[in-house]
Amino acid sequence: MKPSLVVLTGAGISAESGLRTFRDSDGLWEGYDVQEVASPKGWQRNPQLVLDFYNLRRKDVLAAVPNEAHFGLARLQEKFDVDIITQNIDNLHERAGSKKVLHLHGEILKMRSVRDKSRSYEIVGDINVGDKGPDGAQLRPDIVWFGEDVPRIVDATALVLSADIFVVIGTSLAVYPAAGLIDHLPVHVPAFVVDKKIPEMAYRKKLVKIEKPATEGILDLEEALAKL
Repeated sequence: MKPSLVVLTGAGISAESGLRTFRDSDGLWEGYDVQEVASPKGWQRNPQLVLDFYNLRRKDVLAAVPNEAHFGLARLQEKFDVDIITQNIDNLHERAGSKKVLHLHGEILKMRSVRDKSRSYEIVGDINVGDKGPDGAQLRPDIVWFGEDVPRIVDATALVLSADIFVVIGTSLAVYPAAGLIDHLPVHVPAFVVDKKIPEMAYRKKLVKIEKPATEGILDLEEALAKL
């Protein structure tokens, strides 16, 4: 039995593959106010604008390639039973070879109808106003927008509770509810945080901080895990 290694990843790991997020520039995402393109109210006001925005993001994801941090996490599967919980909507973890990836905030390469949250469909092209699902309702990206519930947080919490080792990489732990996952980690479980700017977590005794970008810190992480 391999030890259970649970990894929480965030925007920082995708940013090093050229995929920017709203955190890069004071609430703007590629020049758009996130409330206009990533919220239910924005969708109600201008659905085509929202669809156009995500159509562009989908093209960006398809053009991007996994980086060393993605590949490093995939390598860890040789020694650990790795579950990745990602806040990212791209598929770079999967393309790097990670087998078990839970997308907290949905996936840019999937779509669903506005009526049925339980079924999603693969999409690599564009979605436009008038495109409808099998239930006759308008299709939208299968993405969790600001102000919407994060249903997979329950599954993610269960993974954290069962972890033998916990890793946070490429996130400043500022976006909730994902940031609160580390609070569910049992105190005896070793934790590692890899990010350019790590918040203070004095209450965690077994915490190793690697204050580096994900593509650099992954090597330090692999070395540290090899010593356990």
